Amino acid sequence: MSLALAAPPIQKAAAARPLLSLNGVSYDYEGHEVLKNFDLQVHEGESLALLGPSGCGKTTVMNLLAGFLEPSSGVAHYAGKRIVGPGPERGVVFQSYALFNWLSVRDNIAFSLKCAGRPRSEQYEVASEMIELVGLAGFEKTYPYQLSGGLRQRCSLARVLASRPQVMLMDEPFAAVDVQTREKLQQEILKIRATTGTTIVFVTHSIDEAVFLGDRVLLLSAEKGAPPSSFDIHLPLPRWNAANRVDDQFLAARNEIYRVMHATPAGATY
Repeated sequence: MSLALAAPPIQKAAAARPLLSLNGVSYDYEGHEVLKNFDLQVHEGESLALLGPSGCGKTTVMNLLAGFLEPSSGVAHYAGKRIVGPGPERGVVFQSYALFNWLSVRDNIAFSLKCAGRPRSEQYEVASEMIELVGLAGFEKTYPYQLSGGLRQRCSLARVLASRPQVMLMDEPFAAVDVQTREKLQQEILKIRATTGTTIVFVTHSIDEAVFLGDRVLLLSAEKGAPPSSFDIHLPLPRWNAANRVDDQFLAARNEIYRVMHATPAGATY
């Protein structure tokens, strides 16, 4: 299923091989089937939003791509190589921030570089660059517990970006912040993506968030083994323009996804 709405902001890579893929992947947890024979392809530079009811496997897909989980069957690939664990090329942004409260904003952002044995001057140079990129200037010496939820999530983003990942895997990172802050952070993600070219896989329960952030929205089914519905989303440039939220193309995409979502089997909880 595809909504041809306008010129896409970033063209998918011409190469046939995707940057990330799941091929015939199933995943069982303590006898419970979470995914069954699931296929996924994500191309370089793409922003993919994963949408679907609770328990459909969205977070499991992200954890398989991150290398936190291994498939029960099938295979996960990054750049043509089998995923056998986490890697610095795949950064993960969690809902819970995952910051160290005893470290300043600057030191939290520099932490992964410190673990990699990079010189302190380089750690702070990169941290300063990331602070500017995510809009945290002036908070360098502040501690996470002194920040609002939105600023803490900016710090989490900056820490992931400091490692220069090719992929950002994001599991409902804005679910805990208020609506205004959430919308601002969505815009920041799109600006960062335009600057860095990072590939994004974004898990969400919100149709609006999925349409605003995704070049493609994948709607997973509550029925195990059922193929997901795929929607191509093309909005006017710049993609992060707040006016896109009321654009006719945005509304058409949102309404079509809503229609398909609520045609799913009874019992699916969104």
